[in-house]
Amino acid sequence: MNKLKVNLDRKQINSYDIHIGEDILDRSVLIMAKNNWAKRYFVIADENVAALHGGLLCETMKRSDLKVDTIDFPAGEKSKSFSTCLEIAEKLAALGADRTSALVALGGGVTGDIAGLMASLYMRGIPCIHFPTTLLAQIDSCIGGKTGVDTAAGKNLIGTFHQPKAVFIDTAFLRTLPDREFRNGLAEMVKYALIESPELATLMEANVEKLRNRDLSFLEGLIASCCRIKKNIVEIDEKETGLRRILNFGHTVGHALEAESDYAIPHGDAVSVGMAAATRISQRLNYLSNEDADRITSFIRNMGLVERIDPGVKTDAILARLKMDKKKQGENIHFVLLKKMGMPFVNGGVPEPVVRETIEGLKHG
Repeated sequence: MNKLKVNLDRKQINSYDIHIGEDILDRSVLIMAKNNWAKRYFVIADENVAALHGGLLCETMKRSDLKVDTIDFPAGEKSKSFSTCLEIAEKLAALGADRTSALVALGGGVTGDIAGLMASLYMRGIPCIHFPTTLLAQIDSCIGGKTGVDTAAGKNLIGTFHQPKAVFIDTAFLRTLPDREFRNGLAEMVKYALIESPELATLMEANVEKLRNRDLSFLEGLIASCCRIKKNIVEIDEKETGLRRILNFGHTVGHALEAESDYAIPHGDAVSVGMAAATRISQRLNYLSNEDADRITSFIRNMGLVERIDPGVKTDAILARLKMDKKKQGENIHFVLLKKMGMPFVNGGVPEPVVRETIEGLKHG
């Protein structure tokens, strides 16, 4: 089992371990019991994950004499709302949750965001432990303490920073992951390669069959590499005031596409299109050479990711969403762009005509 430590400066109480391995549920629960983080645990999961994995986790916890209950909610991005959080809060209160309780996030990014937000708010803050079950959550959203819910205006506009007590990444969960969800995680893995590790891109391209077949030992190494990249960035910039913003590569256009589709477009597809857009903008503004842009576009394509916008999506609607982006400062949309693979930077503002031209280009080839 791999173990990484997220060290947050001057906040040792907020530092935590990331445990990575295959079939590590028993060992994970033993670590929970040893650390005695709470007198009672509440597993938060969507209905699908609760049915698939909730029983096994709860049984494992009970064998270690941990008191545990489960609270589930409807699956899907539309559940990432205040109404879901209020329902969970009411259920927690009805079950007698107090300041000695902890939440256990079992699921993907939506569950992690909801459980993390509720943990930060309930009784003004209780512990949260993450058991991410999707590739996307395992390499990205479970690390760093970002929580949030969506509103009609856009994704994650309301949220908090609430670091977990621990993260347990069991690759065995990936055996039951739908193909669409696996692709969501693959898009984020590509993002890490593009912003930080050209070597990771080379490794992924040389082992496409292992990726397609979900070779768990191979994936464990990739997951550890991605977690290491993210934890290093979070350690430097916990609250996303500087360096951490490079993790938003592909997400500016990506989040706008997701919101405009009412979340019918999967997160990974939206982000891969967003990365294609950011690559074109980088090339158009002469930050990125034609050769490097072609290399990046080929990498995205070789990973089987989406790189086109449906012509039916209105350009003006995407632009309107971009203007509501939570990362906007004043009238400028700050894109994360590339000078070359592994060298990202936050642009001070991309002219709207360039963004419009890029969106149109991705719609029509």
